Amino acid sequence: MSAAPLFPGFDGLMTLSRREGVDIRPTLLRVLTDLYVQASAHSADEERQFVELTSRLIDEVDDATRAAVRARLAIYPATPARIMDKLGLRRAEPGQPVPAAAPIATPAPSALPARIPTEAELRMAASLAMRPNDAAEISDMFFAANAKERAQILHNLQETPLKAAARIPAARAARAIHILEMAAFAEDVDNFTRELGEALILPSRIAAEVVNDPGGEPLACAMRALEVSSAAFQRILMFLNPQAGSSVNYVYRLSRLYDRLSERSALVMLAAWRGSTMAVARNKYRSSLYDDERHRVRATPSQTRPAVQPGSAPAIRNQKSGS
Repeated sequence: MSAAPLFPGFDGLMTLSRREGVDIRPTLLRVLTDLYVQASAHSADEERQFVELTSRLIDEVDDATRAAVRARLAIYPATPARIMDKLGLRRAEPGQPVPAAAPIATPAPSALPARIPTEAELRMAASLAMRPNDAAEISDMFFAANAKERAQILHNLQETPLKAAARIPAARAARAIHILEMAAFAEDVDNFTRELGEALILPSRIAAEVVNDPGGEPLACAMRALEVSSAAFQRILMFLNPQAGSSVNYVYRLSRLYDRLSERSALVMLAAWRGSTMAVARNKYRSSLYDDERHRVRATPSQTRPAVQPGSAPAIRNQKSGS
């Protein structure tokens, strides 16, 4: 039995980083490093997974990202030896302070100067749409992560080149916020979920998963996509689910997250939720679509030869005519 991954869904997102025009490898490397250094110690399986994933990314990211990761791991006491060697870090002797990292070697200048991207290329790079399978991977990874990992994912989504969902029209958002607050005060989870799905154009399954998530981070994303005020969000937290809303830590933690959450991160996550439904629909109807061409061929009944061929039957004489 294989060990649980250190970062759920990370390997699935590697397919997105390899596609032409979409380069989120710097973001993935930063997220993985931040999650690793949060714990003071790791098991052998966690260290092995970190080394395997990080080794694939260090050589493929830009110098700024590599320097930032190198700085984080240089002061982390449990950095794996293989990663230290790859980054050019020196090991500290027992009882000695961590030595300063060696400077990063300056790459040799290329013969031809790099071409400066045009303004149109920059706009295109900032609005790359997610494919359904990639959106499903991001959505599943977010729901499977814990509170710290979710906060880090939302923070890094702000810098990704992925295309965000369009803003909800102000009039529609204002109407939805009014209905959502009334449903929260009445503790009417069903109407709250229905209105949220209609306002954000989400299927009922995703809307219910957002509302009923015990962590509360998906609900914070949904409220930020509607531009709900911080005070209104706190009221919704306290009244929609009184059992969770009675916890001071729960409300305070989500309120701090909500204040730091950017609109772009929320809209990128909204786009991932919408795109994940397309991946589910494709998988559901994949078999029928695959066999569609075969079933289009009209079945033709096989032609059978008559039992008696013309001319093979014996002649029948007529007694009257003699023929």
